[in-house]
Amino acid sequence: MPDLLRNKVILVTGSSSGIGREIAARCAQQGASMVLHHLGTPQTEQEARSLHDEIPTPILDGRPTTHLIVGHDLTADDAPDTLIHQTVSAFGRIDVLVNNAGICEFAPAESVTKSLLTHHMDVNYTAAYLLTRAASQQMARQGSGGSVISISSITALLGSANLTHYAPSKAALLAMSKSFAVEYGARGIRYNCVLPGTIQTKMNERDLAVGGKKAFLESRVPLGRLGWPRDLAGAVMFFASDMSAYVSGQEILVDGGASINYQ
Repeated sequence: MPDLLRNKVILVTGSSSGIGREIAARCAQQGASMVLHHLGTPQTEQEARSLHDEIPTPILDGRPTTHLIVGHDLTADDAPDTLIHQTVSAFGRIDVLVNNAGICEFAPAESVTKSLLTHHMDVNYTAAYLLTRAASQQMARQGSGGSVISISSITALLGSANLTHYAPSKAALLAMSKSFAVEYGARGIRYNCVLPGTIQTKMNERDLAVGGKKAFLESRVPLGRLGWPRDLAGAVMFFASDMSAYVSGQEILVDGGASINYQ
């Protein structure tokens, strides 16, 4: 099904590296016209540009077009309106939003400062909320429905040491999605979450290298390995596509079975 997402305009936040990059690449391979968001630094601009050059040229409504690169700090006051405006200016609409951008700094609870807690909530939840609201309003004006997918975390459901400040910011995305699903459901807009288990990215490579943690976590996964960013793309594409047209307010755990292993 190489055209699963043909004629879909998809905005993926934090798409220059890691999970977001893989999601954007896989969606483009399925025919989507992509908005490649990045933080707005020279490094992330270069990373987003390299992704842009690697993925196939999209065809939207029967005409060849090009993917859009947008660099912006999502915590800036003008970020939601700017991203949606640029998307609509380039493509005429937005069909799918993927709230992927996030941060995760490991720290024991006693060392978590108010600024660290606030920063995680600002990036992981508040920015996603405001962009979801802006995208929802635009989708409602378009009148053709839409899909909003938020990348939450297994820690939204299960406890984890050194993440007492991070886990609540990801749990908030679950509650947000369910409430938006109720409020905007009559407009045909769907809201769902993907909850990764431990995924091997630059964000957590230092933590995994400490004291045999990687080996321990692998031993807890029934499938016998930790995840890679590519493992999440399938769930995201399902929620982005019309295959999930009657699915809203739900979540999928992508964790290799770790969450059900009580051995």
